[in-house]
Amino acid sequence: MTEPELFRVTVVRPRRGLLDIGLGPLVEYRHLVAFFAWRDISVRYKQTFLGVLWALLQPVATMVIFTIVFSKAAKIDSQGVPYPLFSYAALIPWTFFATSLDKASNSLVGNANLIQKVYFPRMISPISSVVSGLFDFAITFLVLVLLMLYYGTPLTWRIVFLLPLTALAFVTALAVGLWLSALNVRFRDVRYTIPFLTQIWLLATPVAYPSTLLDERWRVAYALNPMVGVVEGFRWSLLGLEPAPSASLAVSAVVAVIALLSGALFFARLERSFADLI
Repeated sequence: MTEPELFRVTVVRPRRGLLDIGLGPLVEYRHLVAFFAWRDISVRYKQTFLGVLWALLQPVATMVIFTIVFSKAAKIDSQGVPYPLFSYAALIPWTFFATSLDKASNSLVGNANLIQKVYFPRMISPISSVVSGLFDFAITFLVLVLLMLYYGTPLTWRIVFLLPLTALAFVTALAVGLWLSALNVRFRDVRYTIPFLTQIWLLATPVAYPSTLLDERWRVAYALNPMVGVVEGFRWSLLGLEPAPSASLAVSAVVAVIALLSGALFFARLERSFADLI
């Protein structure tokens, strides 16, 4: 057996320029994304009593509370759709976003021993955390299908937009996760702000209420929150609400892409110090 077959040498070089986010190593080590994601899913549900039902507990419980408080008590308009459907269609992407954000933000600290000993592109850690959230997303979506059957709400051709809308939710979660995961390595109190940030973000997103409650002149500014476009898009795609949230989606998509690019650059700039700080 020749020497090249016995040994594989990996040369780690510093990044070239401020705009280099290391796409080459990410592509080379892409198999680790699936490995880390499956590890996260296995650890999450290993030796649990309810198993994957834990993925349903949060959105279903939240839907019940929202229905009691906002529909029965506050009489929030659900735009002609049964309120449980109205709220749950928004809770699907929101729960995916909130869960993925929490896991991505703490992914580097959680993989501290691995990061200190083995080389791999550090960005794979938050990426795989968001990818693992897609498993819970698929489970929660099954409940929506059952609710739609119960209320007699059929799926339409708009379902084809569900994939790009899910991609937008993915990009948003990853963008914020990159920022917070890098900051969490340097400032460990960042993890304590994440639950508070998520609660405030939930109130600033039309999950429990329709965005039509806002004056029309403020809706474009409101869509600077990228989850606004995601939530409104999900309701339009799944429940047939009108009109199509074209302006909100456009603004939210632009903001999400800018956040992702800036987050990737920020992450790459701090990456070389992770092993020392973590």
